[in-house]
Amino acid sequence: QLQASGGGLVLAGGSLRLSCAASGRTLSSYNMGWFRQAPGKEREFVAVINWKGVVTIYADDLKGRFTISRDNAANTVYLQMNSLKPEDTAVYYCTASARVIGRSANVYEYWGQGTQVTVSS
Repeated sequence: QLQASGGGLVLAGGSLRLSCAASGRTLSSYNMGWFRQAPGKEREFVAVINWKGVVTIYADDLKGRFTISRDNAANTVYLQMNSLKPEDTAVYYCTASARVIGRSANVYEYWGQGTQVTVSS
């Protein structure tokens, strides 16, 4: 079970840090990703970090503002979001893949419930 937290309401230009924790599962064996889905839009890739934490991939338009990291000892993955914009408003989901790392939602076997991020202008 993956559980995302840390969402909320923030003013444009502000920051949030999302966390993804797992119960009953050790995350250190998994490549961990974040996706988001805005109202009326398809789910889109945000970022992924490999199981060792040495490889990261970002959506091109989010690189530089968002940072994915992980603390395997704490069994937690983070998404630091800075300089937030109203278009970042979405439900953010964390996800896990035991096998491959990539931008497609299809490669991820496990999904958590999302956390709402709302950025007001």
